[in-house]
Amino acid sequence: MTDYGAERSQKDEFFKLSHQSPLPHDLQHDFGGLAYFPVDESMVFTVTPHPGDDAELTVDTSDGQQRVYKRAAIASFEVAGEGVSLALYDSGHPGYFLPFRDKTSGKGTYGAGRYLDVEPNSDGTVTIDFNLAYNPFCAYNDAYSCPLPPVENWLQVPIEAGEKDFAKP
Repeated sequence: MTDYGAERSQKDEFFKLSHQSPLPHDLQHDFGGLAYFPVDESMVFTVTPHPGDDAELTVDTSDGQQRVYKRAAIASFEVAGEGVSLALYDSGHPGYFLPFRDKTSGKGTYGAGRYLDVEPNSDGTVTIDFNLAYNPFCAYNDAYSCPLPPVENWLQVPIEAGEKDFAKP
């Protein structure tokens, strides 16, 4: 069971105090914490993903560069009665990278989309917990280069879970 309160507190502390914080140094001192949707257990999905085609996908980034990912798996499930499919990408790190946009993008959440890190479960399933959705570092600081969610991961439903948009002072 995820302790969302503890995870959010640790992230706020990292943003406020760490030299590796994505916040510009002048914003760290007055940082009061990130904004989140209330935890919603209906936004947690454990599914058996279908194998991806391992096709290489070139993804644009927030600063005009490009990155290449492999489509490792496809997760299909229902959100609020709507069928959705999301590509899970191999980024060269353990687990899957899941960038996505949804109907809240630009309307309460970061306009370019949000991310999830998805770890495979021991039984071959994955748990997609949108309560853990987070903003890329470029939401806080333009100095970062962040992959933009590919069109195949643009959801036509709102995901009112996880991190909200960051209001820059």
